[in-house]
Amino acid sequence: MYDIIVIGAGPAGFTAAIYARRAEKSVLVIEKSSFGGQIASSPRVENYPGFVEISGVELADRLLEQTISQGASIELDEVVGIEKCDGGFVVKGSKDYKARAVIIAAGAEHRKLGMDGEERLTGSGVSYCAVCDGAFFKGQRVAVIGGGNSALVDAVLLSDGCEKVYIVQNLPFLTGESRLQKTLSERENVEIILSAVVTKIVGGDTLRSIEIENTDNGERRALSVEGMFVAVGHAPENLAFESVLDLDEQGYIISGEDCVPKGAPDGIFVAGDCRTKAIRQVTTATADGAVAALAAIRFLDS
Repeated sequence: MYDIIVIGAGPAGFTAAIYARRAEKSVLVIEKSSFGGQIASSPRVENYPGFVEISGVELADRLLEQTISQGASIELDEVVGIEKCDGGFVVKGSKDYKARAVIIAAGAEHRKLGMDGEERLTGSGVSYCAVCDGAFFKGQRVAVIGGGNSALVDAVLLSDGCEKVYIVQNLPFLTGESRLQKTLSERENVEIILSAVVTKIVGGDTLRSIEIENTDNGERRALSVEGMFVAVGHAPENLAFESVLDLDEQGYIISGEDCVPKGAPDGIFVAGDCRTKAIRQVTTATADGAVAALAAIRFLDS
């Protein structure tokens, strides 16, 4: 039985494991796919303290190396559930893992359009984070896909530096806050296209254009853009935990800044993008990892 099992090997999970090992707790990190979480897909990271610029893959590799050097164990497996047991918890995957405490740092994925070329051009014109990647498109033409608050915030940020910003919304109206809509309506380099969906992504090594279709009349149009920012929401990876934790309507684990999930059995903690929170950035994920680990350590030592 481990002292702590960390579910998820993104920045939150790695940080939690590092803190727990420094407190001399035995730690197992379980990851179902690849190390680093969403940050690993970013070609350049310029907002992480200590690095003027670093690739997402290199940052993920460094986090993995540091976690292993601290003595944590790593297991590639998909967690399908958590059960209470004598003395702690059973984390269920292809086999059972036991721990006295569990930190869930399963993360969340950006919802994708599911189109041909989207995965291939991610990092080469297709992005899911204007805060992370917007500066790379200064003076260029970009499209923001979506009409909610996240999309409109992205569009405002991008319009400060881009030559042209298209907002493509599948509904006949924007759903974001009216103040954001007003701000964008006053920007001469912003064009809002309603009742339209992306039907094609065009590009070889980099994105060149997208094709959109009006959902009312079928009219098609090509937009020449170097960047496409998809802002149609996130999908938290929390289905395996819905039987033991309270999830909100979007599927996020309900938790405050103390990283203690609402209604959870004592000994379960949560960190990173899989929990309810206002800001989801790599720095807030690592902060959560530290908070959750320290809470777990206090729990084990009490």
